[in-house]
Amino acid sequence: MVSVIIPTHNRREFAREAIVSVLSQRDAVLELIVVDDGSDDDTASMVAGFGEGVRCLRTPHRGVSAARNVGILASRGGWIAFLDSDDLWLPDKLRVQMQFLASRPEYRICQTEEIWIRNGQRINPRKYHRKPEGHCFERLLDRCLVSPSAVVMERSLLDEVGLFDENLPACEDYDLWLRIGCRHPLGLVRKPLVVKRGGHGDQLSSVISSLDRWRIKALENVLKSGRLTEAQAHHAMSVLREKCRVYGGGCVKRGRREEGGQILSLPARLSVLLGSGGERESSCS
Repeated sequence: MVSVIIPTHNRREFAREAIVSVLSQRDAVLELIVVDDGSDDDTASMVAGFGEGVRCLRTPHRGVSAARNVGILASRGGWIAFLDSDDLWLPDKLRVQMQFLASRPEYRICQTEEIWIRNGQRINPRKYHRKPEGHCFERLLDRCLVSPSAVVMERSLLDEVGLFDENLPACEDYDLWLRIGCRHPLGLVRKPLVVKRGGHGDQLSSVISSLDRWRIKALENVLKSGRLTEAQAHHAMSVLREKCRVYGGGCVKRGRREEGGQILSLPARLSVLLGSGGERESSCS
């Protein structure tokens, strides 16, 4: 069984369409959990209208990481899938992914290609958005190339690497993919089975302008984790240095000298910490 988790906050109509797209999946055994993250727009009554086939868990507003984690902990399936409430699945999405995973047992996680819609218009992803496949940790470092709405993963992966980091207000998915990607290959279904809708003002990428601040924090976390090989740590530190240079320099230019100084000095401080006591596992590939 696949446990499908939809976190939502004040997106009643988007969430309704997302739920319908899950319930329309062909030949899929699933449970659907909607986590209402403190909505005040009557989302809960809308979800209740779908009947017993949809579980609705209501929580105080704590953000998407906490909402997804609540859903994960309440789930019963051996596989986990996420759907952001502003995205949609095409009817064969789960069937195709589960067939892929059954035929490729080396993969415990896979994603699909996507159709991107922004402000009602279809757009084409740029070359640097090309989704990775296989052992691809180095490609995961620069930007988030795994979409939560496109992923199916084995539940035991989350038992192994941990849940979403609730201390990150953004880039929480980037953080999780780094933890998974340093150890495990990522599968890719080369068929667009998700409709990713963007451009509305309440998206995290629109509300939080300094996303690189949280990518830097995620890189710092994975470097400190002891999960990386020496080669992986070298690549991660190189990307961290560049992001700190750009973001920290921008802070200084904008008069945020204390924050900028902390960011600019982070790579050197982290190098000293890892060099003096940071043990890295040699089995990670």
